[in-house]
Amino acid sequence: QVQLAESGGGLVQPGGSLRLSCAASGFSLYYYAIGWFRQAPGKEREGVSCISNSGVSSSGGSTNYADSVKGRFTISRDNAKHTVYLQMNSLKPEDTAVYYCGAGRFLCDESQRPYDYWGQGTQVTVSS
Repeated sequence: QVQLAESGGGLVQPGGSLRLSCAASGFSLYYYAIGWFRQAPGKEREGVSCISNSGVSSSGGSTNYADSVKGRFTISRDNAKHTVYLQMNSLKPEDTAVYYCGAGRFLCDESQRPYDYWGQGTQVTVSS
């Protein structure tokens, strides 16, 4: 089966850290860009970060970030493990949301970014 699965969410205090994982099964992650999105209750879905396919690199790829998370979040990929990570540091209460990953055959700097697959999401709660 073709599947993306997020994991790593949980409850953390402000200033804490979490590392989310987006694991692919049933297809090769090598050729896909991965985007992270989040959605808080009553709010629209927000793009968080994107990493392009690795190309000639086994682990690298171009990246971008929403202004709200720049300097705090880092996206990376490990194609051998079929996984993309989102390292989240200095977490704030406003980061609380369900985080989703999606995969598509595009580059993150392109205007059209169609997603072929989506995960079910993982809950991140930042609270004292």
